[in-house]
Amino acid sequence: MKPLTQYGRMAEIHWRTFLPRMTAELDARGQLRVLLLEAEERTEAELDSLRRHFIQQGLTPQQAHDRAWEIVRERYIFLQPEAN
Repeated sequence: MKPLTQYGRMAEIHWRTFLPRMTAELDARGQLRVLLLEAEERTEAELDSLRRHFIQQGLTPQQAHDRAWEIVRERYIFLQPEAN
């Protein structure tokens, strides 16, 4: 089984903390790991694409990474917390 990268581990910690019902349901259905892997793959792909775009616009590699991370992290890793 493929190990989670840093992005998958971040997502798992965040999801278990702030989305406990969703995480429990996915875990019960055996789909949590699949969705964590998907989240990290999408994060990595979109980060790469946005980084390249921002570098073409004249940002330094670090600036491009930082801006891309700000955009992507809430799409796949730091999802909105569940309502109480």
